[in-house]
Amino acid sequence: MNLTRSGLGLLSPGGAGGKLGILIFHRVLAQPDVLFPGDMHAARFSEVCSWLAAWFNVLPLDQAVDLLQSGSLPPRALCLTFDDGYVDNATIALPILQQHGLSATFFVSTGFLDGGMPWNDLVTESFRHSKREFVELPRIAGIDLGAWALGDSAARRAAILSTIDHIKYLPTPLRQDAVDAVVAACGVVTPSDLMMSSAQVKQLVDGGMTVGGHTISHPILAHIDEATARDEIAEGRDRLHAITGRAVELFAYPNGRPMVDYVPATVEVVRSLGFKAAVTTGWGFADARTDCFQLPRFTPWDRAKWAFGLRLTANLLRRSRPLERPAP
Repeated sequence: MNLTRSGLGLLSPGGAGGKLGILIFHRVLAQPDVLFPGDMHAARFSEVCSWLAAWFNVLPLDQAVDLLQSGSLPPRALCLTFDDGYVDNATIALPILQQHGLSATFFVSTGFLDGGMPWNDLVTESFRHSKREFVELPRIAGIDLGAWALGDSAARRAAILSTIDHIKYLPTPLRQDAVDAVVAACGVVTPSDLMMSSAQVKQLVDGGMTVGGHTISHPILAHIDEATARDEIAEGRDRLHAITGRAVELFAYPNGRPMVDYVPATVEVVRSLGFKAAVTTGWGFADARTDCFQLPRFTPWDRAKWAFGLRLTANLLRRSRPLERPAP
């Protein structure tokens, strides 16, 4: 038994004292991205899957939640999750997972299926595909979005990151105005095949994977009223049920940071809608004391095997800090 597996076993022994790690992914590209070379791609994902299969007992998330609540997790319990619903989840990630005998849960925002695209990807793809050497963006809500020379990948990356950072937490109508301005300034026709089709979501389930809710339009739930949040969560779930024919019992908070992207009232909405569990993007592990509607998630970014394993091990020492339930 290798040292990483031994260390993980000591920190995550299973049973009543078991710990559950949950990893989060988004895309698995066919090849490395020239704009974002650190993003996950097929060869690297296959390598990571080989490490995880050797080190952990990888479980479906719904099964892991049941075992966590009953105090019967196996040692070194781990779940894999994907957010948003990118087409490469079905075309690239799914075959790799199957090759390594691993399961995963895919959290899908239904409003982007069948030709849609999240707003941040509209910004990214606009700058990526623009043929213009210089793009000047307007002021939106008093925010100067800047003027950008697009001479090389580094310049395009800087434009993308700055624009997304400036508009991420704007009210939805203003954010949409900003996105529309970026698309127009870049002079592009954005792709319509970045996200999965409904048939590909069904393909995931037919391939042995689990599908979970992730709202319709991926709003910042902390920034919208409770009734709208309820509709986003419930209607997204119902759409996935209609597509897959399976009950949708798991949910992922969009963006997922406690008190930034969701608040205690959001947790109660998810709980009241009958979900089994929900995941955040707070780091740490889950154990018997963890609120199953605020399960933490984490993914090491290290490229070296030893560093990847070390960061995973360190995450098992980090307790998450879930939000407290509001008083009755």
